[in-house]
Amino acid sequence: MSRPVRSTSPAAAEARATLSADDAAAFDRLTAGVLAAPSAALGAVLRACLPGMSGVRWLRTAGLPPAARAGALTTEQWLSLYRCWSAETAGARSARARGGAPQRAGRPSAHGHAPGALAAPRWQ
Repeated sequence: MSRPVRSTSPAAAEARATLSADDAAAFDRLTAGVLAAPSAALGAVLRACLPGMSGVRWLRTAGLPPAARAGALTTEQWLSLYRCWSAETAGARSARARGGAPQRAGRPSAHGHAPGALAAPRWQ
């Protein structure tokens, strides 16, 4: 089953036209995430697309309020958002390649303490 293709804004289309073919494919992934909920505020949308506080920092540097909509972005803002997004995702990919944060597998602690901790001995 295929999904309907969302139309991009004219500013996003202009920004995409300035990118290389590889970057254009990545830009399409970004715009799909941002434009998935066109009526949602950019603050909330960027929280889902960018890790940590990156979206909030980008909104502040772009001079946009968190309640702004994706349709209000200019071509320059789309390109700036793409640069921020690609830098953040590249950083996340390299962290995963280095091993990243350790992942704990298996059951949580069966004795009610933090992983690796033991209960204090009871002296009678």
